[in-house]
This record gives sequence, C-alpha cells and structure tokens, in this order.
Amino acid sequence: MGLIVRPVESYRDLAAFIDLPWRLYGPSDPWVPPLRVEMKKRLDPRKHPFFEHGMAEYFVAWQDGRPVGRVAAIRNELHEWYHHEPVGFFGFFECVPDPAVARALMDSVFEWLRAWGLQSVRGPMNFSTNEECGLLVEGFDRPPAVLMPYNPPYYAEFLEALGFRKAKDLWAWEVDKTTIRIDEVVALGERVAQKWGPRLTVRTLQLRRLEEEADVLRSIYNDAWCRNWGFVPMLHREFVAIARDLKPIADPDLALVAEWDGRPVAFTIGIPDVYEVLRRIPDGRLLPFGWWTLLRGLRRIQGFRVITLGVRHDFRHRGIEILLYSELYQRGARKGYTHAEFSWILEDNDLMNRPLERIGARRTKVYRIYERPLGE
Repeated sequence: MGLIVRPVESYRDLAAFIDLPWRLYGPSDPWVPPLRVEMKKRLDPRKHPFFEHGMAEYFVAWQDGRPVGRVAAIRNELHEWYHHEPVGFFGFFECVPDPAVARALMDSVFEWLRAWGLQSVRGPMNFSTNEECGLLVEGFDRPPAVLMPYNPPYYAEFLEALGFRKAKDLWAWEVDKTTIRIDEVVALGERVAQKWGPRLTVRTLQLRRLEEEADVLRSIYNDAWCRNWGFVPMLHREFVAIARDLKPIADPDLALVAEWDGRPVAFTIGIPDVYEVLRRIPDGRLLPFGWWTLLRGLRRIQGFRVITLGVRHDFRHRGIEILLYSELYQRGARKGYTHAEFSWILEDNDLMNRPLERIGARRTKVYRIYERPLGE
C-alpha cells in the first residue's frame, strides 16, 4: 500500500490523529500525554472558539495501513486581517523518524494553504500564538511544563530539510528556591511598592466573577501584547473559554492583578504544573482510574508555570512587572511551591527577560517558530 496522506474524514481518522503520539513516545520520553477528552474537544470546530475566525484541515499519514504521522493545516483569518500578511500555519505535527513521512505531510499542508491564496507557512502553532506553539530545539532532557509542547530533536532536522528557517525563538526560564536571589527579589519588589505607595496595588483574581474578570484581563492582554511579534487579538469567547478551562486547576494566589489608582493595568497568571500528575496517567484516559490519580495528585504539585505577564503600554517602565514577579514568587513559596517556569517569552522581549536573568532565573528551553515561502 505504501505511504499515503489523507484528510481526517471519519471518527476512525480522528481517533488515529489523536492517538498517534502514543505510538511515538515511550515511558522514558519526557512527553506528557494530554487528556484524550480534552484533545477531542479542542479539535472540534463546533466547540473551539478559534473556528469563529479560522479553519483547519487535519491530515494523517498512513503506511501499510498504519498511522505514521499527522499535521494540521491552519488558516487564521484574524491574523491575516491584523497583520495584513497572507501567511498560513501548521500545527499538531508528529511523525515517525522518516523524512519521507514529514515531506508527505507538509506537501499536503502546502497544497491546502496555496488553495486559499496564502504565500507562506509558519509553525508549529496549535492553533495560534494564543495556544501551544513552537518546536523544542533546546532542553530535550527536561519534561515540558503544563501546556507546553515536547518533540524529538529530529523534527527540526526534517523541517529545515524542507526549506523551513527560523522566524522567532521563544524562551522558557526556570527559577527554584536553590538558585533564585530571593533577597534581591523581595528588595526589588519592595522598592517599587515604596516608590509608588498606595497608587500601585496588587490583588488576586476573583475566580467567582470569572466572566467579568476575563473581560478585564482580555483588555489588558490585547493592549500589552498588541505590538508583539505574531500577536493575534483575543476575542471575548476565546478568552472566556481559556479561563474556564484553567479554572479547575487554577490557584487564586498565583493569579494577580496590578491596579493603578484602582484601575487594572497589568496581570500575571501562574498555574500549578498539572503535568506532574498527567505523567502518571500514561493512556490519557480519566476512566476508570485516571480521575483518582488526577484528584489525588493535584494536592502534591510542587511547580507552577507563569503562562502570562503583561503591562499596559501606558504604564510600562514603572517597575510593575518587577512587583508582580516578586509577589508571585513570594506567594508561591509560602504555599510550598519549590520551582516555577516562566514561558514562553519572545527572545527579544528584554522587558521580561532581563528581570528574570537578574533574579537568578535560568534559560532551560528554547522553542522555535519556523517559516518558509509557499512558492518553493
């Protein structure tokens, strides 16, 4: 039968698409299995708000009747409108260590995107920069933090052989109680607080008023990130959907809002690293025993990931990000967390990278976004 790539058209095809990573990764790999029920919901155009402004085609590569690779071709019309560039995307890329499989998958992506008149392809993104994105190119010895991807080293080789080149690197920083300069962290935060006095305050996110708070955070997010590379505005339904998905695992003490004269101007969110628990659910199924493992393990999580920190442009250069870093670390330490990952941060985002380096954070992983013209 040989190698063939087909679009997902049936429940069997979708199951093969979702299940493929379990065929590729073994118990010794740092890969963390997602919950299958969540992945199925995420890929459903009827349930994921991305599809209000985007579309995707899922492909599975088959060899002699066995699934050996997968990829999604993605069109994000909101990105096209915001950036005025005819670029498409690929995501959810996985394949066996065979360059022919990678080429066949990407040829399908190229053909699909060209049919929409797009001129270049960028990725991986699942589905945009507002979700998991980037190919791991450094830090293969460390497990991924929650909602961050993992892949084997040969993926980069395959993409580069197909003409992909670096578009942007995304960095992951780690802090732990043995290396962080805690006295400096506290002193820096206190200095900022003393400078501005009661004008600058920090409060926790009110999860009971989730939708109202989500609109506040979305407004800050869209202002703080609007000039960042690859940024796509978050729509109301998208932001609320993400907030609802995170609420069951959220720790209110790690979700902070900074206010200036009572007006929310910055926020940061850290979430407990539930991947520490999901590693113990290798089949990704909550039934029959996955629920028990998950609920029991949530109380023992030692790390958290800072998924976002943003300050409105008009309120930058006042040390607000320093105060949030300080508050976040101190509150986490009081609750027994021993380490945290700050990810991802653009390689050229000095406003975020320099303070982390100053307090003793270590850059532990690099994720890369690739791009290539579709005319080649």
